[in-house]
Amino acid sequence: MVQRHPSPGDLEPIERASRDELQALQLERLRWSLRHAYENVPHYRRAFDGAGVHPDDLKTLADLAKFPFTEKKTLRDNYPFGLFAVPREQVVRVHASSGTTGRPTVVGYTKKDIDTWADVVARSIRAAGGRPGDMVHVAYGYGLFTGGLGAHYGAERLGCTVVPMSGGQTEKQVQLITDFQPAIIMVTPSYMLNIVEEFKRQGMDPRESSLKVGIFGAEPWTDAMRANIEAAAGIDAVDIYGLSEVMGPGVASECIESKDGPVVWEDHFYPEIIDPDTGEVLPDGEEGELVFTSLTKEALPIIRYRTRDLTRLLPPTSRSMRRMGRITGRSDDMLIIRGVNVFPSQIEELILKMPALAPQYQLVVTRDGHLDCLEVLGELVESASADTINALSAELQHAIKTYVGVSTKVKLMPPMGIERTLTGKARRVVDKRPKNN
Repeated sequence: MVQRHPSPGDLEPIERASRDELQALQLERLRWSLRHAYENVPHYRRAFDGAGVHPDDLKTLADLAKFPFTEKKTLRDNYPFGLFAVPREQVVRVHASSGTTGRPTVVGYTKKDIDTWADVVARSIRAAGGRPGDMVHVAYGYGLFTGGLGAHYGAERLGCTVVPMSGGQTEKQVQLITDFQPAIIMVTPSYMLNIVEEFKRQGMDPRESSLKVGIFGAEPWTDAMRANIEAAAGIDAVDIYGLSEVMGPGVASECIESKDGPVVWEDHFYPEIIDPDTGEVLPDGEEGELVFTSLTKEALPIIRYRTRDLTRLLPPTSRSMRRMGRITGRSDDMLIIRGVNVFPSQIEELILKMPALAPQYQLVVTRDGHLDCLEVLGELVESASADTINALSAELQHAIKTYVGVSTKVKLMPPMGIERTLTGKARRVVDKRPKNN
C-alpha cells in the first residue's frame, strides 16, 4: 500500500488547534445554533420552553445537557419542512432518507450549508490521503440519498477529478476503474468486496489496479473486513461516518496515518455520549448512544439528535479533535441493508395497509457473498390460491421498494405460519448474518 500521509502544512488551523481554542469556538457556535433554532423553528421553541430552558442558559458546553433531545420521530412529525429555520426559498437542496410510509426524513441545505458540507467532506478525503488532482471514483448512490452527492461535492471542493459512477453495474465499475485509473474510491465496504470479486472474475488482479485508498461508509463494518479489503485490493481502507439528519457523509472520518477511528469534525458537530436508557451524559471513553448537535447549519439546525448508534468518544490522536470508536450496535431496532436504513415498523405499516395480510411478519436478514439480503415473511389472514399469493407478494415487494427504498424477497405464509414466542408475540427480526466478519 502506498503511504499518503499528510504533512502538517496540509492541515487547517482548526485541525491543529488546542483543546481550549476548539472549545471556545464550540461554545460560540453552540450559542448561535441554539438561538437560531429557538427563534426560527416552532418545534424547538416549544421543546425548549417545555423543558424550562432558554438559549441564554448555555454558559458552558456542559449546559447543553439541560436541553431536550431531538429524535427521528421529530423529523417525521414535522414533515416535510417544519424544522427548517430559514424560508423554504433559501433552501437550495433537499435530501431525504427512508422513513415510515409516505414520510421520509427530510433535510434541507442553504448555499452556505452545502459549502460547509463540501468543506468537511473535502477535509475527510484529505485526511484519507486524497490530494488535489487525484481522481475519485464515487460508487455511492446518487439522488435523495446523501452519499453520492456528498462525496461528489467534497471531492470537487478538494480539487479532485470526480467519476460520478453511482452504485450498481459492477462490470462497468471495473471497466471505468481500469480505464480511468482513479486513485480513490468512495463506496460501501460490502460493495467494494463485490468489485474485487468482479476484477478476479475478469481475470485481473485487483491489487494491481490504480486504486490506493478506499473511503468506506454508509454501513457498519469491522476491522476484520478492513483487513480483508486491504489484503484483497492492495489499498488503505478508511472509515467515513455521517447521517442525513446531521449533515450527510463527512460528520467524522478516519485519518490514513492512524486508522484508529473516525475523527469527529468538532468545529461543526458537537458530540455527546449518553446512557440510552436515562439520557445521562457519559464521560469520554464510556460506551453509550451517540448524540450530535449541529454548530453551523442554517437550514436545519439539529439539537441533541439521538443517532441510536452505540459507540464511545476517544481522545485525539492525528488531529486535535476527538475520535469515535467502532459502532458496536444500536439502541433501537433499525437494520442497515446495503446502506438503507430499515425499521421493522416501516414494513409493519405497509402490511397493515393490505387487508389480506395478518399483522404478523418477520424480517430475515442473511448475507449473500458480501451483501446483506432481506426477506420479509408475511402471513395470510386466510388461505388463498397460488395466483393470489403471488399477486400479494408482488404488491408488498413493490411497496417496500417504493416507500422504504430497499429490494426484498417476500414470502407469504399460511394463517398462523409466522413463528410465535411463548408470549404469543412474533419475533420480528431474525439476523442470520455471520458474526465478526
